[in-house]
Order: sequence, then C-alpha cells, then structure tokens
Amino acid sequence: MNENQLLKNSVACGVLVLLALAPVDVGMNVCLGDDWPQWGGGPSRNMATAEAGAIPTDFEPGEEIGRTGEIDPESIKHVKWIAKLGSQAYGNVTVSDGKVLIGTNNESPRDAKYKGDRAVVYCLDEATGELIWELNLPKLGAGKVSDWEYLGICSSPAVSGNRVYIVTNLCEVICLDLNGMADGNQGDDDEASYYGSGESFVISDTDADVIWRYDMRDELGAFPHNITSNSCLVVGDRVFVATSNGVDWSHLNIPNPQCPSLIALDAKTGELVGEEGSGIGSRIMHCNWSSPGYGDVNGQATVFFGAGDGFLYGFDPTPVKDEDGFEILPERWRVDGNPKDYRFDEHGEARPYATPPGPSEFISTPVYADGLLYCAIGQDPEHGEGVGALTCVDPSVVEDGVAKQVWRYTGIDRAISTVSVHDGLIYAGDYSGKVHCLDAKTGELKWVHDTLAHIWGSTLVADGKVFIGNEDGVLTILKASAEKKLIREVEFGAPIYSSPVFANGVLYVSTQSHLYAIEGE
Repeated sequence: MNENQLLKNSVACGVLVLLALAPVDVGMNVCLGDDWPQWGGGPSRNMATAEAGAIPTDFEPGEEIGRTGEIDPESIKHVKWIAKLGSQAYGNVTVSDGKVLIGTNNESPRDAKYKGDRAVVYCLDEATGELIWELNLPKLGAGKVSDWEYLGICSSPAVSGNRVYIVTNLCEVICLDLNGMADGNQGDDDEASYYGSGESFVISDTDADVIWRYDMRDELGAFPHNITSNSCLVVGDRVFVATSNGVDWSHLNIPNPQCPSLIALDAKTGELVGEEGSGIGSRIMHCNWSSPGYGDVNGQATVFFGAGDGFLYGFDPTPVKDEDGFEILPERWRVDGNPKDYRFDEHGEARPYATPPGPSEFISTPVYADGLLYCAIGQDPEHGEGVGALTCVDPSVVEDGVAKQVWRYTGIDRAISTVSVHDGLIYAGDYSGKVHCLDAKTGELKWVHDTLAHIWGSTLVADGKVFIGNEDGVLTILKASAEKKLIREVEFGAPIYSSPVFANGVLYVSTQSHLYAIEGE
C-alpha cells in the first residue's frame, strides 16, 4: 500500500480504516460517533453536518450575576452546562471521546500555580463541562509582534485516536495525550520546566501530558506575526500545519522568506517529513494564518492551502526529495484568490496592501465539497473592511499548473470566515457582518443578511439552520434554504469571535468568556 492510498482511506475524523471498508466521503463532516474532532469537523473542513438532531431555537443563554462571571441558573433554558473561560477566546471547540477542548487565556485561572497572562486549552467533560485537564503555557515575551497580549491559544485542537495536536502561541506544534495524566505520564518531556520554572513547580493530575513538541521557530526559523494561529490537519499518520511565518513589526520586512509556510510532521514522533517548496515565504503579504484542508481529487490525495501570498494551492501530501535533499510537498496547482484589479490599478501599478481596494491573503480555510473547493480572501481585522472575493475552484481540471476557476463572487467583503456547503448552497460570512447565500455550483447569489456587526467566526449548517455569531455577541439563526428566513437572533453576554459547533446532539457556542452547551429536552 502506498502513502497516497493510506491518506485516501482516512476517515473524516483522521482515523485510518482498513482498505476493505468503503471509503468515507470527506465532503460532509460525518465522523465516527458524530464527534467534531478537528477544525471544520473533518479534513474537508466543511462547516456543515448531516447529523440528525433538533436544536432548540428558544434557548436562553442566561444573565450574568453582577460582575462575578457566573450565570444565573434560573435565567437559562435548554442549556446543558456553561463553562467559564478566560477573558478572550478565539479558539474553536473540538469534541471527541467524551471530551470537549477549547482555547482561551488565563484570565480566569483554574489552577493557582498559573499566574498572569498565559495561553490555555481546557479539556472538559462532555457530559458535565467539568475540567479534566488543561494546557497552560507562558508567553513568548515578544509582545504584540509575535505573541499578542492576552490572545491565548487561537487554534482549534485536533484529535486523532488518543492524541491531541495543537498549534500553540509559542509557535510550536505539540502532541498531547487526550486522557491527560489519568493514564500516567506518557511523554518524555519535562512538563514542569515547560509549563513553569523552578523546582517548586509541581505537575498535578489536571495538567496536560505532553507527548512531543516541534518548535517551528527553532527548527524552521519561523517568525509569527502577532500570533501563531491555525489548526492542525490530521490525515492518517501525518499532521499538516501552517507555520504562521510573516512580516515583522514594520509590516514591510519578512525576517525569514525561506521559511516554509506549510509543513508535514509525523503524527507519532513529531519529526518533520515534508514542507512546501513553492516560495510562498518571499511573497507573504502579512502572515500565514489559514489552516490546511484535504480531499480526494479523482483518486489523488490532495492537501489544500490558502496562503499568505493570496494564492490557493493544491499539494501532493507525499513528499519527494528535491535537488538539495529537502523533502518537498509537490505543488500540483495554484489559483490567485484576487481578481487582477485588486492587485493592480487601471494604470497597471500595484495596489498597496492593507488599503480598501487592494489585494488580500487567505485567512479562512479552504473547504472541499462535492468535488469543488471554496475559499474567501481577507485580512487581519485590524486592517478594517475592504474588497473581498469568494472563489470556487475545480481541482480536478488543471492546465499549466493552474486549477480551473468555476466561478468568483466579488459581492462579498474581506472575510476571515470559513464557508459551509450544504444541499447545493454555500453560506459565507464576511468581516463587515453579512452572510451571503449562493448556489454552490454556479455562484448565483440567493440572498444576503446583515447581522449589523463584524463577523470573525464561521457559519455552521446543522439541523436545517445556519448559525453565525458576531462581535456584538449576537448569534443569528437563519433557515438553510435558497429563500432567506431569519429564525431568531440570540443575545449573549459577550462578543462571539469563534464558530458554533454541533456534535452528538449538542450545539456549542463560545463567547469571549463562556462556553455554552445547548441541547433540547
């Protein structure tokens, strides 16, 4: 069996199955046990689920008791449990094997030994919301340039079997034991020196168990801009991850243009097994924050990547040695996510980056559904609003190294949101606060809904509904159909920057300060 066959026969949860079993369609995120084990639910990254289950639309998230951070239990409805997070939570929920994982900061510490500004991932009991273990890391000490204060861990944990893979604020990829310390310390790392300092720092049963770490700054010379942020793609025995390599404080200089923007690691050992060699690093506009995706394209396993140069790439996941001896992920094709007039004005002069009419990179994650690939360009929210584009690509049709563009929609503004594709329709949020519904095959616009506040997170399609949160803390619920119908707007007590997730009959909505598990009676 070759490596492509191994990758091809991985199920959407990232767990290998035998070749004798029927292959799983990764275009819809139906995972074993209806978990949601990695960002987007599975390798296709499609924020849509076919899992059956009625999500109540009359739920109430409740009212905070004064400024205690506690929610009045008498004011909630259809809420299974609520977990207190830090003061900022940008990471998205993953659910696997009875555990819920989410990234945040340390502003509401669960363990007194961890003090001050730190980056955190909580592992919670799926049934109760109680803490099982936590990963609690120090900061890089670089300030806003590489590890912005109080952002915490922004990536979504990815689970495969009993292992958890996380991109940390320290510009590392780490592998943890999903069971924590409950089954003993499985790793070789000295967690005490990693988490804290000094002999007085004692590891407890609620600390994360580190299996291995891969430091992208030390090993690759990566220079993360503002924060290291993307989520691991786990397929078979490999972990694919973006390095978050970017520009420095000047926004003009790329400290290490030779650093690869996408790498592949051995899932068991953390050893580097491959890297892109397409020269993306020399063309970075700002940073590489998009997460890779995966799909089977006419029998070829393909890793999809929206890069910091504004191009969408398709890579062969099986590395080959180049003339210098480096293990390179072969580039199959690329597509410019920017229309020509975003890159150049009417006189042929290059438009400046970070201006409203100028070009953008990819921050949202490419989604593969029904043989087509979808992704929207965008920029750091600090750059404000500007022109955007949502592109649909057919990766099975390639000519001269360029995949076929099926359609492009420019009615959308800059977007950092990942799309949802379901029942022939695509739902996409933009940073300006609008949700766009289009025909997934033709790009024909069906409707637009304005949520009236900036959107950072992504749409979720579940139970015949579209869910999306915004900066005002409003969760908008729309009917998933070609005709616009607003079902309800639910006000939460804090901004919603992450994406809703539906797993095992429960809707998870995380605000900046709380995680809500919502289910019907």
